Amino acid sequence: MPLDLQRGERRQGSRSLLPRQRLLDEGEEALRDDELLAAALGTGYRGRHVLEVAHEILKQRGREELIQLDVAGWMRIKGVGLSKAAQIVACFELARRGLNKGLDLRPRIERPQDALPLLSTIRDQRREHFYCLYLNARNQVIRGEVISIGSLSSSIVHPREVFYPAITHAAASVILSHNHPSGDVSPSRDDIELTRRLMHAGSIMGIDVLDHIILGEDCFLSMKEHGLL
Repeated sequence: MPLDLQRGERRQGSRSLLPRQRLLDEGEEALRDDELLAAALGTGYRGRHVLEVAHEILKQRGREELIQLDVAGWMRIKGVGLSKAAQIVACFELARRGLNKGLDLRPRIERPQDALPLLSTIRDQRREHFYCLYLNARNQVIRGEVISIGSLSSSIVHPREVFYPAITHAAASVILSHNHPSGDVSPSRDDIELTRRLMHAGSIMGIDVLDHIILGEDCFLSMKEHGLL
């Protein structure tokens, strides 16, 4: 049977095939976040289509939080059993290793704009996400990690949570970042005080804080460029 005919028949069949079929037809870049997650989940559960399940998961948790979940965390989500949870966690880990330990294809940060593609997942979150990029001695990113997820207006960050991954992964420096859901990227007094506190802690451990980038929906501010470091 011709491939186009097979695709047409599948589109007219089960709705659960739609995200995967769109991926095949149009490529993964064309899919929304909920469609990508639905393609990974494969099926929903009784009374809920897989796209509805994926949309609800993203609404409640957000992309960055999902990346950090282990198998047990995924299994606490309704409709996700052991098999699905293990499959998704394995995929995330494989992707993480590809970024962190791939064929020296690690992104290099030379200016604040270079970091923005790696921070895109937090800029449109409805709650503040404090996110760190950990770099090697050549300013290549070896890991990115969500440190805290706060309320609509604030997040709670402790130095040990910021620098533990840096020590674990032998990072030479770190770039701090967080989003302002309001869209106003002006640093607050708390932002400035936190940055200075983390810089002091980093200096003690020999880990440089290179910048603190504040993200709005369509703009950003580098505290280094504005002389606030």
